[in-house]
Amino acid sequence: MNKEFNPRFIPIFIGIIFLLIFMYKSTTTIGSGEAGVLYKTFDGGVVTDEPPLGEGFHIVAPWNKVFIYEVRQQELAEQMQVLSSNGLEIKLDATAWFHPQYENTGKLHQEKGENYIDRVIRPAIRSAARSVVGRYTPEQLYSTKRDAIQDEIFDETKKILEKQFIQLNEILVRDVTLPSTIKTAIETKLKQEQESLEYEFRLIKAQKEAERQRIDAEGKARANQILSASLTDKILQEKGIQATIELSKSANSKVIVIGSGKDGMPIILGNQ
Repeated sequence: MNKEFNPRFIPIFIGIIFLLIFMYKSTTTIGSGEAGVLYKTFDGGVVTDEPPLGEGFHIVAPWNKVFIYEVRQQELAEQMQVLSSNGLEIKLDATAWFHPQYENTGKLHQEKGENYIDRVIRPAIRSAARSVVGRYTPEQLYSTKRDAIQDEIFDETKKILEKQFIQLNEILVRDVTLPSTIKTAIETKLKQEQESLEYEFRLIKAQKEAERQRIDAEGKARANQILSASLTDKILQEKGIQATIELSKSANSKVIVIGSGKDGMPIILGNQ
């Protein structure tokens, strides 16, 4: 049996619909690594004097809004064309690691907006890179100064971003690309310098060896001079007598003639 719809239920249905809409509009969920900036439509706008909404479920008045920001570490890759100290164009590839300052997320939203990466971070990195690279020649950038420019770009960018409610964690210079002609010229120069250093090393080594041999020869000559000066006739005769005594004790057959040699030294004759 069909029952007619009772008009008295219409307000109830409408009330349920409005309640569902109210509940939907009055709740928000903040995900992992995110923070919510609360905007109070009728009470001063962006909330900056309180911490942002943390992860999890929140009830918010339906006339207010919540702007969600990622507050975990993020990465920004940049390719820049900058000038060296002598005006040559250098291509620089760099990566920045950063995240918003959590406690200042509200101020970041109020002063910089959701597009803060393009408004603040990218220009800061480009400005610091132009300033730093402009202090060095292409030769320095190619060979010895990569770590130095990476540290200097980080320091200068960090100073800018600290005032913009952004925490800069690291700047990594991935590549420095020079014009091909300049790169070839630098490589040729470095090769020639290396060959020159190797030649100088061999020359110094040969000079040291010659000096060592000279000192050794002088030492031997000096020793011979001292020895010759110390060998008088008396000492030679004494040495001869000692040698004669030792030989006379030997089992080998021999004939010793005493006093028949030069200066009275004995003559030793074998069995042949």
